[in-house]
Amino acid sequence: MELSLVHPAIKAFMCGSVSGTCSTLLFQPLDLVKTRLQTLQSSMQPGSGRVGMVTVLLNVVRTERLLGLWKGVSPSFVRTIPGVGLYFSTYFSLKQHFLQEKSPGAMEAVLLGGGARTVAGVFMLPVTVIKTRFECGRYSYGSVTGALRSVCQTEGPAALFSGLMATLLRDVPFSGIYVMFYSQTKSSLPKEISMSAYAPLANFSCGILAGVLASLITQPADVIKTHVQVNPQLRTAEAIRYVYMEHGLQGFFRGAVPRLLRRTMMAAMAWTVYEQMMAHIGLKS
Repeated sequence: MELSLVHPAIKAFMCGSVSGTCSTLLFQPLDLVKTRLQTLQSSMQPGSGRVGMVTVLLNVVRTERLLGLWKGVSPSFVRTIPGVGLYFSTYFSLKQHFLQEKSPGAMEAVLLGGGARTVAGVFMLPVTVIKTRFECGRYSYGSVTGALRSVCQTEGPAALFSGLMATLLRDVPFSGIYVMFYSQTKSSLPKEISMSAYAPLANFSCGILAGVLASLITQPADVIKTHVQVNPQLRTAEAIRYVYMEHGLQGFFRGAVPRLLRRTMMAAMAWTVYEQMMAHIGLKS
């Protein structure tokens, strides 16, 4: 089939899927370390030294070898390849429908990013639950399909949507804030940079800045989401109470460094690759 005959939203889906594949493969180790930090047993806390990112990283390499850092990459791929594609195709469709060729303002960017993430987040939540369980090290699933089957049989299909509220509270604001900062900083670039060969690097730098700000703002919701998905008997309010009682306010920022590194780099790379591919096939992203 000629690429020119493909619907623009499908092209956006394809570009998003490729960008999601690249960023997931590169930054999966950071996601695994983040999940392990957030799900450390509370018994390790009292009287013991603070466990940091490097400690967890070295422990994984020592006990599970180097490839252990990519544990959970299969569900990550199952989630991000269609998930990022769905996100960008929804974003593109919403932007074309409401703004046509105009650049979004700050509030419009928030709504576009948040709307696209809501659609992708709800559709991909079951795989997100499985991915989180793969990474935490408490479950011994053999495959993504086996894990889905096991959860449905032992906990019921509803368990696949555990953490829905926390996930949306994390991902929708992150995406909205990210798109707002990214679009506004990119539009403020001098035209000679935007039109030069350095444009991808400049866009990537804008993505880094937007990712840092959005990650810090939404970190507490990420901690709650992880606890709810690893311990399905916890509700969102109970998870908030548990984290606060066990670790205090700082517990809501546990795993912030690896998550900030991963989310920032993944988002910046995904948007840069997506925009370059869209430009290559003649579409305005």
